[in-house]
Amino acid sequence: ALSGTGKASAGDTAREPARVVVAFDRERIEPVIVEGVAERASGREVAANDPVRIASISKLVMALAALRLAEEGVVDLDADVSDYLGWKLRAPGFPDAPVTLTQILSHRAGLRDAGGYIIPLGESLREKLAAPASWHADAPPGEAPFVYANLGSPLVASVLEAASGERYDALLKRLVFAPLGIEACVNWTRCSPERIARAVALYRDTGEPARDFPGDLPPDCAIPVAEGAACDLSDYVPGTNASVFSPQGGVRIGMVDLARIGQALVGGGKGLVSAQSLAAMLGSARPGVEGQAFFCGYGLGVQASETPGRTCLDDLFGDGAVRFGHPGEAYGLRAGLWFDPESGRGLAYFLTAIPPRTGAEGTSGFDRREIALVQRAMRLLEERGRRPR
Repeated sequence: ALSGTGKASAGDTAREPARVVVAFDRERIEPVIVEGVAERASGREVAANDPVRIASISKLVMALAALRLAEEGVVDLDADVSDYLGWKLRAPGFPDAPVTLTQILSHRAGLRDAGGYIIPLGESLREKLAAPASWHADAPPGEAPFVYANLGSPLVASVLEAASGERYDALLKRLVFAPLGIEACVNWTRCSPERIARAVALYRDTGEPARDFPGDLPPDCAIPVAEGAACDLSDYVPGTNASVFSPQGGVRIGMVDLARIGQALVGGGKGLVSAQSLAAMLGSARPGVEGQAFFCGYGLGVQASETPGRTCLDDLFGDGAVRFGHPGEAYGLRAGLWFDPESGRGLAYFLTAIPPRTGAEGTSGFDRREIALVQRAMRLLEERGRRPR
């Protein structure tokens, strides 16, 4: 059930950048903070479930789709992805080391973003992955150190497409969104015009429009397209280049709907994945990741935060509870989906127009404004009698 309006009082906050926080537990979804402007030119105020580009939380959604396909027997997470792609994928210098979905989802396949990770429609995923700059040079996949790499997401999504014969946007709808009654999409490809009209525009801290402002939305082209190529997916062949759907960060979803995903996860995966798959997913994030300042616990598309005994720059809630989920950061947005499987509670949130990281604030961790928003939401929940633990 959805309870509480969560709407901020009228006034100055209505002219500020959009901020939304939605709390959930196993029975309830509750907007806590809903304030600011979703789109500046019109002055439209944000609503609790207005869709926003959630950046890297999209990787968690992708991992859930992979687990669903593994449950269907369509993919084996530990198989050589070459078996699905139809061509042999190897890191340069390591011809005998297979690359697996488990490695890629866990950022341990040796992939790197040094050569870029956006492959527009009309360009070749295979060619991008043949470039030495895309790989760790000193260790094979599976033995390479953890390095967070966006390039792995187009590869995972393309493997899922090749194995299933379905486009990635259709896969997410069938496997993740539809089972939970969610209307969400990637790069707006399967969202209705009514949903697109509610898009939250992303602005940089300078005020410069960054993504999903008028003119950056359908019917204008909303997918990456190579120069000279048509913005047309009608002839797209699943498995060739799922980067066009921006699987590393392109999911558009409202915070109420994102909370529905979190609610399924604190409910043991009900309606989404099996309890066994969920346990494997969360368990994969429990071991410590050596040498990491922020991703100190990371597994199959999910991060474990604030784990006792680790010195890590991941203190967001500060209440001693280990939470699982994923952060998002791009185009002035900070976002998160975090849940405590023990208490069954969690938060889905975003805030916009946040400055990029600076040396003064460190090279990893949560932004101070992000921490302040979450702490404010926790206080409001306390005042409402919704204790966070």
